[in-house]
Amino acid sequence: MLPSIYIALSTFHTELIPTVLLLAVLNSREGIPFPAIIEALIMEFSFELLREAGVRLPRPVGSAVSIVGALVIGEASINAGIASPILVIIVALTGIASFSLPQFNFATALRILRFPIMIFAGFLGGFGLMIALLLLWLHLSHMRPLGQPYLAPLAPFKLSQLRDVLIRAPLQTLLRAPRQLHLKKPKP
Repeated sequence: MLPSIYIALSTFHTELIPTVLLLAVLNSREGIPFPAIIEALIMEFSFELLREAGVRLPRPVGSAVSIVGALVIGEASINAGIASPILVIIVALTGIASFSLPQFNFATALRILRFPIMIFAGFLGGFGLMIALLLLWLHLSHMRPLGQPYLAPLAPFKLSQLRDVLIRAPLQTLLRAPRQLHLKKPKP
């Protein structure tokens, strides 16, 4: 979400950025020929290329190529005037945060979703960001893997099953009150 928030704030909602920070961002973006959305898409795409290249190389070489490649490309893009230093920091923070996700499939889905969310934010600002998140929420709420709603018990809301959604209830409570899961046959 960080690149999308940066795009929305720097393009449409500059009044939300504190004045001192806004002046620093404007000074760092001086001389950049691309709008924030194009700059962010180029940096994210190059970061994803480096990540994929590092995965396909042997393990000792792959991690070194990823780290050194990111440093070299980041520094070269700043020196060439293609990207601003603040965006390189934002892309690096986003990349590091994506490594903290334990499930590979979930991390891959979020990496792919980052691009359409950035496009929504680039065209409509904060409003586009909210539309993209709403569309994502609607999609998740309509999914029914194995015949059960994906976001159950939050959507559809079932108060009786909320005992361990955000904070796990004590084990004795969970053992005394069995879950009421009724698997339905998927519709053909």
